[in-house]
Order: sequence, then structure tokens, then C-alpha cells
Amino acid sequence: MTIDLDLLIKAYASGIFPMADARDDPETFWVEPKSRAIIPLERFRMSRSLRKTIRSDRFRVTADTAFADVIAICAEQAGDRRETWINTEIEEAFNQLHRLGYAHSVECWLPDEATGQEKLAGGLYGLAIGGAFCGESMFSRSRDASKVALAWLVARLKVGGFPLLDCQFMTDHLASLGAVEISQDAYLEQLKRVRGYAPSPVSAIRSPIKSSGASFGAGEGLEAGDGLAAGADGAAASASVSFGALDALLARLEEDVRGAVGFEESSGGSSSPGKLIAQLLTQTS
Repeated sequence: MTIDLDLLIKAYASGIFPMADARDDPETFWVEPKSRAIIPLERFRMSRSLRKTIRSDRFRVTADTAFADVIAICAEQAGDRRETWINTEIEEAFNQLHRLGYAHSVECWLPDEATGQEKLAGGLYGLAIGGAFCGESMFSRSRDASKVALAWLVARLKVGGFPLLDCQFMTDHLASLGAVEISQDAYLEQLKRVRGYAPSPVSAIRSPIKSSGASFGAGEGLEAGDGLAAGADGAAASASVSFGALDALLARLEEDVRGAVGFEESSGGSSSPGKLIAQLLTQTS
């Protein structure tokens, strides 16, 4: 038995999400908490050590490269949890939503000295509902890997025009990164304002990086089709979002971004994805 995908999307658009009591529990139930944890994107808290790790590019960070692996690892038992709430039914539903372009992942990779290949060191996944990203779960197999994944997600949402990052339940880990707790009613008000956002047309998004020089052209290299096409309640889109906008920004960085966007450079004059992400997370709008 699988969860009906239309029902699942409508549930998230109404502030409700599925859980199970255990990994092997065949029953899935619906949760509407009295309070909600969100991370205001402009208040993401990046410690000095986390900023250093991000700028160093210790991890290679990707998006939507290993979604099935990320959710499978999140569903496993780990040292800090004996059970998870992700059963087979939820896992399969989200894999289907990923194939349809609604669910997304962020992955952190490290070299595996034993094999010479890369291995997943951390990651997270969630669901885009209009202008809201509903974060589901994250994991870390190396120090700071989940924090780096979350930092890159925040930067990706900022660049892509997403106003709302939902984290469901508050934890000490999330609080240390800037999460705040609001009532479910307050969350639903925010969700109502953004759930009708649509994927951006090619010309909709500009780089959010402040610069005294030239900026990226409007939407150059961006592709439509990221996120939910329209609000689950049929509301007309009032704004546009793109989960892939950061990829276009990074592609331009790789070509020749130095001097054009005014971000910090190392003493050797080189630039890197990590330095760009660090600046996106420290500048205010």
C-alpha cells in the first residue's frame, strides 16, 4: 500500500504531514502539531567554525543527486535514535515525489580513502510546496555534515526565492542554527501566503548577491519546473520560486564570477562555491 500523492501534497499544503511509529510499522498517521519550528532564512545562525568549514569546501555539496540514498539513510537506525518515523510507505511516496520534481535533497560528499570513490557524509531531504520548503529529515556521518547541508539549503532557498523553511519539530540542534518555534495557526498563515507560488519563468530571478559591480542577468541559465507548479488549493501564483536557481549561480561562478559579484576571495585570489555560500548566508537583504 502506498500513500496517494495528491492527498500527500494537499496535506502538506494544509500544514499536515505523515509519520509512522517505527520503520517497520505498516501504518501511517497524519500529524498536525500545535507548534511548528521554522528557520527564518535571514536569521540562519552560522558559527565561526561552521563558516570556516563551509568556506574551506571540505565537503562537495550537491542537490538532487542521491535522493533515494538520502531518504534511505534517514530511515535507518542510528546511534542517536533507535527508531525512525520513516516507514516504507512514506519512503516510497517521497521517492515518487522526487521523480515528479516535488521532493528534493541536498548531499554532502567526502572522499573514501578505502575505495577512492566519494561517499555520502551527510544530507537532508524535503518537499517544495509553492514557496515553502518542508524539511523532513537529515543525517550526518561526519562532523558538521548535516549543518553544512542545511546551510547550503538555506542559501539555495534564498537564491530561489523561497520565503518559508519549515522544520516541523524544534530540536536543540535546529535552535542552535536559528530555528524558532511558532504556533500552528501562525505557521498556517505563512503557508497560506506562499503555497500558491509557481516555478519561475526564465526571466524571473536575479542574483541576491549585493555588488558594486555587474550582477547576474535576470534568470540567466535558469530552468522552469522546480517545485510545485501551483498551490494545492488551486490558488493563483503570486510569485515565483526555483530550487535550481543556485545551480545557475554556481555555474556562472565557475565561468568567471570574480569581480562581478564582489564576494570575498582568498589570499591567492581564487573563488569557490563555499565562499559564495558563506557570503549568501552572512549578507542581509
